[in-house]
Parts: sequence; structure tokens; C-alpha cells
Amino acid sequence: MFGRQMMGRSAAMLCLLVGSTVSADVLRVVEWNISTYSSGRVSEFQTAIYGSFEGRSMSPDVIVAQELLSSSGVTNFVNILNTAPGSPGDWAAAPFVNGPDTDNACFYRTSKVALATELSATGMTIVANGGASPNHPRDVNRYDIKLVNDSTDTFRMALYSSHMKASTGGSNQARRLLEAQRIRDDAQGLPAGWHFALFGDFNIRNSTEGAYVEMVGSQGNNNGRFFDPIKTPGSWNNSATYRIVHTQDPTGAGGMDDRFDQILLSGGLVDGVGPDYIGNPNIAYSTTTWNDPNHSYRSWGNDGTTFNTSIKTTGNTMVGPTIAQALKDSALNGGHLPVFLDIRVPPCVGDIDCDGEIDGTDIAGFADCLDGPDVTPDASPNYLFGECLDAFDADDDGDVDLQDFDIFASLLAS
Repeated sequence: MFGRQMMGRSAAMLCLLVGSTVSADVLRVVEWNISTYSSGRVSEFQTAIYGSFEGRSMSPDVIVAQELLSSSGVTNFVNILNTAPGSPGDWAAAPFVNGPDTDNACFYRTSKVALATELSATGMTIVANGGASPNHPRDVNRYDIKLVNDSTDTFRMALYSSHMKASTGGSNQARRLLEAQRIRDDAQGLPAGWHFALFGDFNIRNSTEGAYVEMVGSQGNNNGRFFDPIKTPGSWNNSATYRIVHTQDPTGAGGMDDRFDQILLSGGLVDGVGPDYIGNPNIAYSTTTWNDPNHSYRSWGNDGTTFNTSIKTTGNTMVGPTIAQALKDSALNGGHLPVFLDIRVPPCVGDIDCDGEIDGTDIAGFADCLDGPDVTPDASPNYLFGECLDAFDADDDGDVDLQDFDIFASLLAS
């Protein structure tokens, strides 16, 4: 294409996919079972979250967490986030509910998102109460968010937090299935246009278990259906094939051998249009390298070199020795690694890197996305086709052509 021959390319997308600090139009969300937390582990969490290795840092915008023990634990964790070296210091927490067993929590950067109150006065809903068998043991919470800098005020996203029943056996599987059914039913009832994601320690060992099928399977009504953004079904438990996406146990008590912790996304976040997962949900995650350029999804700290033992610290190619040790220490015995992914949120029209200026980077981006009338932009090395449409399809006709250039040129001149 002539534009690609004439114009240089931005490295923005490549940087995102290898885990560098994200830009203003990207929301980095984290799932993390933080191991029976009430206090302490300050430096460990701070290093795990804001430590940097070879330009990579987790540096999230939202953390959905499990195994909080009290409201004081939530307060203590917010303080950890706000006082960490490198933190922007703008963290807050959603309302906390002390339910049966351990509890969920949601932490978010107030400069990026706020709680949305259309469906709940507090922005938090107890989707289902936990209890004794045959019920699921812990509450399911939903946290509704909106963007702070969304000029159209249209983006809404429901974040579900789930910590399902552990262990094998029919009764435990039935309790997980009940929880999955209640989550999907709630997601199905969300207003049209809402996005949603499920953050959880599922305690599920394979993708054929009923609870997992309930969450991701096609049904008569798919409004509440979730998708695995890294397209990695299988029997994850104790399988070296899936070692790169394992999350438990980094401390070595059980060894790295389970993909218990996952983030699942709604269909609107994997369709390549508008707000969307940064990555290709149609391509399975690599089985040979953690540094998969097709995905922003990461099991943070797992460089794929350890299986059935604790994560490697010295020589860890993803996070280096210091962050790896901090992750290991923050997990306690039998704990979990965090999982994160990046979501592209409502863009700045004409400003593909959303830095507040329409400049040379955006000119190069337009050239990279320009494919002509009635042609959907292909996925260039730098931008997914949905990103091209979001930034440059000014007349909303599904392509980037010279009509869009006329509008882009007027923005460039203004």
C-alpha cells in the first residue's frame, strides 16, 4: 500500500504487546487473588505492581481482587497502591462488603475511571450471595465503571469478581456451575451496549467442566456470553503444554501447574470494533513464549520456564529477579500470580495514540490504516483494524479512505 511505503511506522502497538507502560487510551485491568489479605506485604506488592524490568511494568488501572479479609484490608491495600514508588497516587476502592468466607474487592485509578451508578447507587452490586453447600461459598460482586475522560459519556463496563469453590468432585463442580449460571444470567440482563468482563479464581482444571462451558459456551441467548481472549481451551491442570498461562502456585507449595486465574471478556470486547481487547482473540496464545506479540494478556511473572515448581527468580526473562521474588513473596503459600490484559477504550478521533495532539505519529497512523473505499483495514504490524476504524473512519462507513482523509486533514490543520 502506498501509504505504508511513504510513511514511517509508530512502535506504539508493539510496545503495548510486550508489556510496557500503557498510553492514555488504554485500560490495563488485572485479576489477582491476593492470598488472604488484611495487612502487610507492603514492599512485595509495591514491587510486583510498579517495579520495572527492561521497560516492562504491570502498572495497572484497575485491579479486581479476591481473598480480602476485611474493610481495613481494602484500606491498607489502597494505601499500598498510592504510596508505591512510581504510583500516580490516584487509587481508590469500590465499596466493600464483608460476606461469607473471604471477599472480593475492586481498586481503580480515579484519573482513569469512576464508578457508574446507573444500575446501583454505589456502583457495586452483590450478584449472588455465598453460603453453605449446595450454594457457592462466596459472594459474587459486580463493579460498574465508566471513563473519566469520555467526552461522549457512553462507555460502561461491568466487572465481575468470582472466587469459585475449590477441589474436584461432583458436589464442588455443582457449586461452581451454580455460580457460573448466576454470573451469566446477570450479564445477560445488562443494558444494551454495556461491555463486561469476568475476573476470577475459578478453581477450574479444564475447559470442559460444566461451569466453564456455562460461561463461554453458545446458548439460545448469548447476550451474557463470555469469551477467552487468548483462545486457549484445554486440560490446563498439571500440563506442561499450558505452562505459559499457568497462574498457581508461584511459591512452590504446589508448583506452577494450574490456570485457575483468568479474565474472560464480553463479545463486544473481542469483535475488533470500538472498545476492544488489544490482541487477536482468534489466535491461541503461544505455547513456546510468554512474549506473544498477538496478545496483551499476561500471567505476570510466568516466563514459561518453570512447571510443577515455584516461578524462576534469577534469570526470569519476563520480569527479572526482583519482581519475580516480590510476586513469589506476595503470594504466600499456595498463592497466585496476577493476570492482566489491555483494553482499548473510546479513542480520540484522528489522534490514534491519544496524546492530545494530532501530529506526525497520527499522520503515520493514518497512512498505515489507509486501504481505500469499501476495504476494511487489515491488521498492520502497528494497529488492529478496529483501532484504525475508531481513529480514522470519520464517516463511519467501515473503511479508511480519501473521504476520511479530508476530515483528518481538517483536524490536522486546526
